[in-house]
Amino acid sequence: MDVKNNTTPAYTGFEQGPIRPPSEAYSLLIRITRNCPWNHCSFCPVYKGEKFSIREVNDVKRDIDTVAKFVEKIQALAAAPEYVSRAELITMAQHIAPEELQAFHAAVNWFAGGLSSVFLQDANSLIMKPSDLVDILQHLKQCFPWIERITSYARSHTISRINDDDMKGLARAGLNRIHIGLESGSDQVLKMVKKGATQEVHIRAGKKVKNAGIELSEYVMPGLGGKHLSDIHALETAETINQINPDFIRLRTLAIPEHVPLFEEYRAGRFEKCDDRMMAQEIFTFIDHLNGITSMIKSDHILNLCENVEGTLPGDKEKMLSILQSFLDMNPEQQCVYQVGRRLGLFSGPEDMKNPRRFEKANKVRIQLGITPENADEMIHELMKRFI
Repeated sequence: MDVKNNTTPAYTGFEQGPIRPPSEAYSLLIRITRNCPWNHCSFCPVYKGEKFSIREVNDVKRDIDTVAKFVEKIQALAAAPEYVSRAELITMAQHIAPEELQAFHAAVNWFAGGLSSVFLQDANSLIMKPSDLVDILQHLKQCFPWIERITSYARSHTISRINDDDMKGLARAGLNRIHIGLESGSDQVLKMVKKGATQEVHIRAGKKVKNAGIELSEYVMPGLGGKHLSDIHALETAETINQINPDFIRLRTLAIPEHVPLFEEYRAGRFEKCDDRMMAQEIFTFIDHLNGITSMIKSDHILNLCENVEGTLPGDKEKMLSILQSFLDMNPEQQCVYQVGRRLGLFSGPEDMKNPRRFEKANKVRIQLGITPENADEMIHELMKRFI
């Protein structure tokens, strides 16, 4: 295991952690661990200064039981699937004890989202003893037999140390998707950002998940190597992914808010951040070197330069490369307008520049903010901080 469990406090009611993947927006969030057992990644703004602990199995079950109670009551009120009147929910909430209100709201949100998926929080749920995690998974399936997907974050370091039988046992119990923050496949980059993993560990963990019959999402972070290691980061990450063949490759472009350790390196000039043109070239190189795999690439985050760089390999590879090439072929002024429009949510890809209304709005904001090709990198960096 990564760390020893800190003392767990007595049950104080339903809990939810601070984050979940965008793809789990409609999932029920069930917290089985608190914070992150590693918590040294220099680029990560989450969990810093917080203690890690594993929750008691019975406490997690109490959370599940409380949500199940409210789901049953909401379903009894439903006039149609996924619909209950706001007035009825407000009336119900007035009769709920304060310590159960968070569970009630979780049940309402889950009901509105279709009751189909569950996400286990926080950063590394698989650090829990496999037998305990199986117990929780079985309880979830018992309370909500209709669940289609149960998902969790996990560290490669943790998964690489779980034996194959235990991984398959988790799959049989209902865990059917795992998100891993691979970030990079380059040992140089991984060491630089204190990821606590190596290329070999990433590959071993990824293969272990796949062999267990569990869907695998690997997160890749364009720009994490900075200018100096950009090419190595792209090439060695592609090499790593080629050996794993995950179900999903999710792009999450590096941003450096002031409260992460990497910011000090950036401010001191020891880490040179890639500009958007370099970032586009890095992603192009990465995708261009993905071979022999059938992964789906997802770019579902506003930090990414081109949200529409999505598709399934190998068939959509050329389409994705052509989108990136469209940006690289723009002149500096056009790139500047696109950068602003993208970070305002006006553009999802270069093709959107052909929309006169959107183009005019992006260019107007660019002029108002005084953004030019010469200062675009600095100004765009400030815009991106809003999305961290």
